[in-house]
Amino acid sequence: MAQHVPPEAAALVDFWHEAGYDRWFEKDEAFDQEFRRRFLDLHQAAKRGELQAWTATAPGSLALVLLFDQFPRNAFRDTPAMYDTDKLARQVAAAALAAGFDHGVARELRVFFYMPFMHSEELADQERSLALCRTVEGDYVRYAEEHRDIVAHFGRFPHRNAILGRLCTPEEQRFLDDGGFAG
Repeated sequence: MAQHVPPEAAALVDFWHEAGYDRWFEKDEAFDQEFRRRFLDLHQAAKRGELQAWTATAPGSLALVLLFDQFPRNAFRDTPAMYDTDKLARQVAAAALAAGFDHGVARELRVFFYMPFMHSEELADQERSLALCRTVEGDYVRYAEEHRDIVAHFGRFPHRNAILGRLCTPEEQRFLDDGGFAG
């Protein structure tokens, strides 16, 4: 028997899918505001653990991953809150992958189950992201390699240092000054 997908989860996945590639990865204040306006309450409910039942379906799991990983990066851009739910995103994504849910959503959305690992500052997560991204079409392998290489070299993402109140090493500062990955 097919599991019921909560309408709020379906609405979030539909919103994200319709936004498309160009809006997913560009800084767009109007898009960020719309995303925040429509889904802030759901993000907060998810943080409180109120949406755990969503993990019973592929679309519900994807919606949670989006709420924990992509939503904060848009809604709380350039603040420490961007990263507050990264661990939750990895937990939901790992469970979804174990259930094979990445193959239960539209092909172009599958990569969002992999993004929480690409956003991690743990090298093992970076390696997992790279392996997963090798299974999807597009430029994702290149980005996964870039993220992995940065974490392998620095042990973290230097572009997060200012936001998180971390001091840059001289080498990290040179990397950033020379146009290194800035998020």
